[in-house]
Amino acid sequence: MGAGELSGAETEDPLAARRQPRLVPDARTNRGIAKDKTVVSPAGRISRMPKDTLSKRDPRYDVLFEPVRIGPVTAKNRFYQVPHCNGGGYRDPSAVAEMRRIKSEGGWGVIFTEQVEMHYTSEITPFIELRLWEDKDIPALARMADAMKSNGALAGIELAYSGVNGSNFYTREVPRAPMNSPIRTFTKDPVCARAMDKQDIRDLRKWHRNACLRARKAGYDIIELYGAHGFGVIQHFLSPLTNQRDDEYGGSLENRARLFRELISECKDAVGDTVAISVRLSLNELGGLGNPQVRDVIEMHSDLPDLWDLGHGTWEECSGTSRFTEEGAQEPLVGGIRDLTDKPVVGVGRFTSPDSMVSQIRRGVLDFIGCARPSIADPFIPRKIDEGRVEDIRECIGCNICVTGDMTMSISRCTQNPTFMEEWRKGWHPEKMNEKGESGTVLVIGAGPAGLEAARAAATRGYDVALAEAGTELGGRVRLESLLPGLATWGRVRDYRVHQISQMANVEIYYDSRLTAQDVLDFGFENVAIATGSTWRRDGVARHKLLPISIDGAMPIFTPDDLMAGRLPEGRHVVLYDDDHYYMGGVLAELLVQKGARVTLVTPSNLVSEWTINTLEQHCIQAKLIELGVEIVTAHGLNEVGSVGVTLDCTFTGRTRDLACDAVVLVTTRLPNDGLWQELKARENEWPAAGIKRIERIGDANAPAPIAWAVYAGHRFARELDTELEEGALPFRREVTELTPVE
Repeated sequence: MGAGELSGAETEDPLAARRQPRLVPDARTNRGIAKDKTVVSPAGRISRMPKDTLSKRDPRYDVLFEPVRIGPVTAKNRFYQVPHCNGGGYRDPSAVAEMRRIKSEGGWGVIFTEQVEMHYTSEITPFIELRLWEDKDIPALARMADAMKSNGALAGIELAYSGVNGSNFYTREVPRAPMNSPIRTFTKDPVCARAMDKQDIRDLRKWHRNACLRARKAGYDIIELYGAHGFGVIQHFLSPLTNQRDDEYGGSLENRARLFRELISECKDAVGDTVAISVRLSLNELGGLGNPQVRDVIEMHSDLPDLWDLGHGTWEECSGTSRFTEEGAQEPLVGGIRDLTDKPVVGVGRFTSPDSMVSQIRRGVLDFIGCARPSIADPFIPRKIDEGRVEDIRECIGCNICVTGDMTMSISRCTQNPTFMEEWRKGWHPEKMNEKGESGTVLVIGAGPAGLEAARAAATRGYDVALAEAGTELGGRVRLESLLPGLATWGRVRDYRVHQISQMANVEIYYDSRLTAQDVLDFGFENVAIATGSTWRRDGVARHKLLPISIDGAMPIFTPDDLMAGRLPEGRHVVLYDDDHYYMGGVLAELLVQKGARVTLVTPSNLVSEWTINTLEQHCIQAKLIELGVEIVTAHGLNEVGSVGVTLDCTFTGRTRDLACDAVVLVTTRLPNDGLWQELKARENEWPAAGIKRIERIGDANAPAPIAWAVYAGHRFARELDTELEEGALPFRREVTELTPVE
């Protein structure tokens, strides 16, 4: 048999042509390069086709790039990154500054900080935001403003006095609010705020002026006063729920708006005619300042601020997940407000489609397209629209994993954009990869979120990539989960990566390729990523039970893998046991109801899908299940599965109770599918002879976690190809405060 020939048996294997020590350098010379795509230079650098070869902006989108005046300053376009948290704040100012700079490079016209605590008498420990308490805070915020303005964007800062939403656990100051009231925080802190007297209000006005002067000194073009989401003192004074005063600051709407007028007027006087003053308000407060009253406030003060930044209601409503909130859902509340004022209006709606954006502008709903989460998923949305590359936008999936960073006081993540908050810490750029290293070939085994991202990112660096998928479709868990109720947008994780890979001449995809350890050794790829995913356990082991529980073989047992594969319980009454506590239990309960089952959801937690408090959707999940008729049993674990039912145990007392059912669905935890890794690791001494430099398991095959973790793992694998960390060095940068001797 000649060197270029294959036996009939070998040609049945989609990867048979790879059975050689190295890839044939010219194996793909017959493949053309798709137009308007990334090309790889011989040196391995990644570049874009010259600008004059790129398709130009679609004229339909020209309106998005019109300049808009905001008081004394002018935004270069209508793309407005509204304030958003990031988990960094005062602890990681360099990381936050570089994250914002990347957005400036991406073409945004206005870029804002997150909320910035303006005075030490109102702070929100344990949550980590920026601070502007004193002059010492100016340099870090000035560096951030410079980063925002580096590519022509306006820099905005959102000043927050949290009032009834700030417990002051760090400063130990007594919280201040319009009236005596308990603190209204996520953590339900057991402290109260005292009612502000006239001197407190005079102090508050002075503190706002001082903060505005500091913000101007730091170089900000727009200063926004925060009065939305129940988090800002302006809303607390405006709302009859939190303001029941009987003086000139309470009672009528005009009186309750007195502080609003004073703060904006005095702040404008303080900063002069070079800085714009905007205000952020909620469009609706259930039982309090409703949408009609908000419109009254705007009409009464139509020309007072330089811009109206309008949020939905609560933070949970304003940042609703895609499972419960459609793109542009704010329109019924914000529509018509532009008729009440001559000042520009910005609103949000998880906008990912430029057509939706244009529609909002053309129909007079908004002047600016406000984006937080979409600007995280793709900081380059404006540039991609401007350059005619709409198909390259990484669309936000609305999962709110970004919000969890703030809620858990940690660095935020993004499912779609693994470089988010790693721009400074690791030097990662969302649109540029580091140069290719000395090796040339990569085999990625598994085409789920980790495998797809590893293949895309490695190919972008210039490596020749083979992507081997055991099945006949790409996407892995993302493909399956996006078919579940409410999770359709999650398919964008797969769609974006498949589209990018389809344009790359240096990626080959092989289906029906379930590889063995010997296959991997025979192929001789220099770098191998094992992204073979994970499998849901069927033995009850998770957090409540660390050992397998007793399960009678007569009881039909199902896992999320079974349900996603279309294997459903036949019995009428199904017990779904959720010891995972994220979205899967609630989603599958909804699926079972849709299929006609009577569902009892049992969880050791006190709430359904408790971890989704961090994604701002727990209330929506539990409310929907109640409306669907799901019986909910909280604070109970699964102790035993019998032939005709289950035995539950109370998580507090250990008391047991029996519950009859026809089938059981176990949503517990997952085990990595790492058998291939284990086999290869056992033969590590054979790697050098096979030409293998590196084999890694990534994503769920390494340690099961949310999809964002898998995408990050795939990206990190590609970034770190042919790189080595110095002994003792951290794999990321961090802020380090050097202490000086105390005099």
